[in-house]
Formats: sequence, C-alpha cells, structure tokens
Amino acid sequence: MSELHRPSRPTGDNRTISGTLETLRAAARERILVLDGAMGTQIQALGLGEDDYAGHGHGACAHHHHSDEPQQGNNDLLVLTQPQAIEEIHYRYAKAGADILETNTFSSTTIAQADYGMEDAVHDLNVAGARIARRAADRAQAEDGRPRFVAGALGPTNRTASLSPDVNDPGFRAVTFDDLRIAYGQQVKGLIEGGADLILIETIFDTLNAKAAIFACFEAFRDTGRQLPLMISGTITDASGRTLSGQTPTAFWHSVAHARPFTVGLNCALGAEAMRPHMAEIAGVAPVHTCAYPNAGLPNAFGQYDETPEETAAQAADYAREGLVNVIGGCCGTTPDHIRAIADAVAPFPPREVPQ
Repeated sequence: MSELHRPSRPTGDNRTISGTLETLRAAARERILVLDGAMGTQIQALGLGEDDYAGHGHGACAHHHHSDEPQQGNNDLLVLTQPQAIEEIHYRYAKAGADILETNTFSSTTIAQADYGMEDAVHDLNVAGARIARRAADRAQAEDGRPRFVAGALGPTNRTASLSPDVNDPGFRAVTFDDLRIAYGQQVKGLIEGGADLILIETIFDTLNAKAAIFACFEAFRDTGRQLPLMISGTITDASGRTLSGQTPTAFWHSVAHARPFTVGLNCALGAEAMRPHMAEIAGVAPVHTCAYPNAGLPNAFGQYDETPEETAAQAADYAREGLVNVIGGCCGTTPDHIRAIADAVAPFPPREVPQ
C-alpha cells in the first residue's frame, strides 16, 4: 500500500475525527443508522426562480461570485443564496430520524460548476454546505440529545473518465484522472474546513471517477492533517446489475476496498425492490458496514416519484429483516415523511453483522 493510501495516525485535530469514527461504529453496533432523503425533491417544492438562485430576489443573500450564465437549477448555489431554506431542509430530515445529513454539495466541483460559470465559488460552496448541515445537526441534537453526523457529499460530476462521450471516437476522454483528482481535492478541503464528519462519495457510475475521489480524499487528509471516515456508494444503472462502466456489485467493492470505507453500498437509479439483489450481493462480500439509499421507486412519465412513505418503508423493513444494511436512507423522490417512515420501520431490527 502506498504512503498516500495509508491513513496517518491521529494527531491534533485527528483525535476528534478518530472519535467521530468510534462514535459512528458504536452507534452502528446498536442499531441500523438512518441517512437523510432527497435534497432536490425538497428544493423543487420551494418553487424558486432565477433571482432566488442567483441571489437577487427578496430574502436572498448576496454573494460575491458572479456569472453571466443562468443559475436556476444550480441547487448547490442555494447554500450561499438561500442558506436558511437549505438549513431547514436538513433540520426536517434530522427531526424525521436521520442520523447522517448529506451536505448540499453534490455538484460543488469546478467540473460540474463549469456549466453555470461558477467555478470560482467552489471553495465557498463546500465550506458553506458543511456549515449549514452542521448547524441543522446541532439544532436537532440540542433538542433531543441524539448526535447527528454531517456527510460531505461528493457527486460523480457530469463527466466520465472511463468512457468516451463520442461514439465516433472511442478513445476520447472528456476528463482525466488528474482533472478529477484536483477538482475533488478542492472540494474535500472545503468540506473539511466547514466541519464535515464524513466524506460521502456517492452515485458512482464510473469507478475510475470514484478512484480519483478516493485518491483526492487521502491527499486532502494528508494536507490538512485531518482524516475523515469515508462512505462510498455506487449506482446500478439498469437491469443488467452493473454500473455504467460495466462493473458488478462485487467487482465494484473490490475496486474501492483499498479505501477501507466506513460504509459501502448503493444509491439512486433504482427503487428499493429492484436494488435489493444488488445490495444483497454487496452485503455478502464486503467486510465493512453497508449502506443503501434507493429512490422512491422509479419515476413516472413526468419524472416524478409516486412511491408513498409507507411503500418505501415496507421495503426498507425487508432490507433490515434480511440483514442487508447497517445504514439506510432515501435518494430521489424521498421526503422527510419517507425518512420518518423508514426510521420507524427499521427500528425493530438489529443491524447487519459485519463479516470479520
């Protein structure tokens, strides 16, 4: 194992990070932990317009980043322009039963923000994203005494390092490993500065992208002297049971096992029913905690999700009953009501036993 991949011994601030991991492990031994639900679903319900996103509207916070591109749809920017609204969404998930809150930073890399001309805002997006989630977590804990953890979310970006976007040029790549490593490193440092407890590398459709993110995490941990636990979550894109870059769940695990993550699992693309056999496969091979956060079923013709909280929770209970998960939550289409129902449904069941 290279020096870069070997977690350093706790020193200074590392003691608190190491303590976070021990607190998480202790909690995960006692019960199935609950992750929050969809951020996008909640943001859409706010009905925000261009001025709200860009920071020009009534009640919006001004920020010093400027772009000539339209910002509507740039959900990550709302941590700077609508921080109270984002904090309230985190808080509602925390009060619904979530132990782990994901930052609203899914697209907060220079690669993804290039679509909006907001590359210069990336550091501030990640710092603010982590701080806002931390405030919501602390508010909820102050009320009920239950600790919440903030997971700094790293999305897959809108580029793939393994596949060509041009069918006529199969050797072409729109992004390199180093492009991704640098962009993810900048993101992770901002999340650490903002106070994230974990790093969540999520919705992985290309394992090479994920490897760049893992590499960047360990570089950032080395540079900052602070090591955070990792959660790693792939996405199965169709009925073949493979990621977009062609891996089975077992192959995916072996590709990221070197990171020694706190959790590995799957999210997005599928509802809980379709995801179950793939989660069962990961649960059978990974000697770490497992995490699943499926969509609220599959989208309808209008791109909306119809699965009710009760339907989603019944399937979550099946996961728990079968011993497939240590952490469970929701992805696209899930709401605080879904998370509350999931938390109640899995509460009677012990967590999956992690193979030694």
